[in-house]
Amino acid sequence: MTQHIACNDAKVISSLDGISIAMHDFGGQGSPVLLSHATGFHAHCFAPLAQELGEQHRVMGFDHRGYGDAERIDPATIEWKMYGDDALAAARYLFSMVDEQKIIGVGHSMGGASLLMAAHREPSLFSALIVFEPIVFPPPPPNAPPRPENPLAGGARKRRARFPSFDDAIENYSSKPPMSTFHPLAREAYVRHGFAVTDEGDIALKCLPEHEARTYETGGTSGAWDDLPSITTPVWVVSGAPAPFQPSSFARNVAEQIPHATYIQYDELGHFGPLERPDMLATLTQNVALQLP
Repeated sequence: MTQHIACNDAKVISSLDGISIAMHDFGGQGSPVLLSHATGFHAHCFAPLAQELGEQHRVMGFDHRGYGDAERIDPATIEWKMYGDDALAAARYLFSMVDEQKIIGVGHSMGGASLLMAAHREPSLFSALIVFEPIVFPPPPPNAPPRPENPLAGGARKRRARFPSFDDAIENYSSKPPMSTFHPLAREAYVRHGFAVTDEGDIALKCLPEHEARTYETGGTSGAWDDLPSITTPVWVVSGAPAPFQPSSFARNVAEQIPHATYIQYDELGHFGPLERPDMLATLTQNVALQLP
């Protein structure tokens, strides 16, 4: 079994609308980095990335509402701008913790979108963003047919939510894609920090499957696409190999909408690249930090 990276206990803070989100301090020394997780995950899944970055950066992550140690909300009320609120609250908190040093935001999928929303609203907090396949859809054309049912939402609703023990869950995920290809530390962190012991003695997901499903179903509601041309923060948009019907298929388009964006493509990676090869994202983050004034 892998050894999980140490992290200080969660610090609960209020998002912009009063909902509680959870900050996780991974420690480290140097310029600040804020980690923003993907749909269905939580900050601790970035444990191996935080470990790689800790020698040169002060690293914090946060759990968006409904995920990890953050407050649960009614899934029927989910709007993606709420995740932007959470990212902005987390960035303000870290900014104040590090004597107002500007932050490098590193986000994966939904977490990349939430950072883009935060940087649009308060660019003074950020020195750069590195967003891996951010979920920022262009708006549908007028009179477009309704979006088809999202298969990811259906999968989330069918997700197994309980296991006899943490070890049983880790063994289960180790044998099935996509988590079978994750860095072992990321996979173990997903379980040990994404499940809680129940009164019956087994473990259950902290994130309600319906919350994850509704996050997928509302992914086009953020309005972030229209704000991309107004983002002044330098942004590195990162993608794996482009694949049909995957976020990689529009990552380049996102980069083209942002004035100070650089597009980077790693053909050896898929959508879960940050959890499979955290070393590659760590190297990119360190290289970006060296380019900043």
